Amino acid sequence: MRRSLLFLLLLAGCAPQATQRPVTAFLSGPVSFYPDQTGLQWTYEPQGALPDAPPYTLTVEGPGVVHGVPVILFRFTGRGQDRIYYRAIGPQGVQLLGFDERITESKVRFNPPLLEYPPPQDLTVGAQWGGTSELTSVIELPDHTYTTDHQELHYTYTVVSQSAVEVPAGRFEAYHIHLTLTSQGQTLEYVIWFVPHVGEVRTEGGLLLVQRNFR
Repeated sequence: MRRSLLFLLLLAGCAPQATQRPVTAFLSGPVSFYPDQTGLQWTYEPQGALPDAPPYTLTVEGPGVVHGVPVILFRFTGRGQDRIYYRAIGPQGVQLLGFDERITESKVRFNPPLLEYPPPQDLTVGAQWGGTSELTSVIELPDHTYTTDHQELHYTYTVVSQSAVEVPAGRFEAYHIHLTLTSQGQTLEYVIWFVPHVGEVRTEGGLLLVQRNFR
C-alpha cells in the first residue's frame, strides 16, 4: 500500500499520551544562525492548546553519519510521535537527507536532499529556493517484511515577508516563509516562521514555540 505524501510529511497529529511538560535546563554559549548545537531543545504546542496539554519537543541529539555524509540528528517527540531527522548544516544552508519513524520503524530518504534553508546570507525577503527530489520510503509491514515506495517530490520555499510575530514563547521578528510541496498530483502548502539564532517559532505543521532551553 502506498503511503500518501500527506501522511509522510505532516508533523502534527497522533492522539495525546499521558506525558508531562519537560523541564529543561538553560544552555549557555553562542547559538548559530541555524541552531544545531547538541542539547538545544524547543517545546511546541498547537495553537489554542490547553495549558496542561502534552507538548511536542525537538532536541538536537548531536552528530551522526547517513550514507557517509556527516549530519546532525534532531529528535521530534510527543503525542505518540518519535522521529529522527537527519540534517546537514553548513555554509550551503540546511539540507534534509531524511528521517526515521521510530515507532513504525519506517524510513524516508530524499535524493538529492531537500534544501530547507539557504546559506544565511541568502535568507532575505523575496528569496526563493526549491527543486525536485526523489522521496523513498521503506515501511515495515505487520509480517515484518518491508515495502519500498518512490515518489517524485517538487518543493518551493518563498520568503514573503519579515515582521513581528507573537507566540507563547514571546515576541519575535520572524521571516514568513511559504512552502509548497507537490507529488503525485497532490499539492500541500505550509507557512513557517523562522527567527535567526532561535529557530522555527511556527513549524510547517502549525506548531507554535512555547519555550526553549537557550537564549
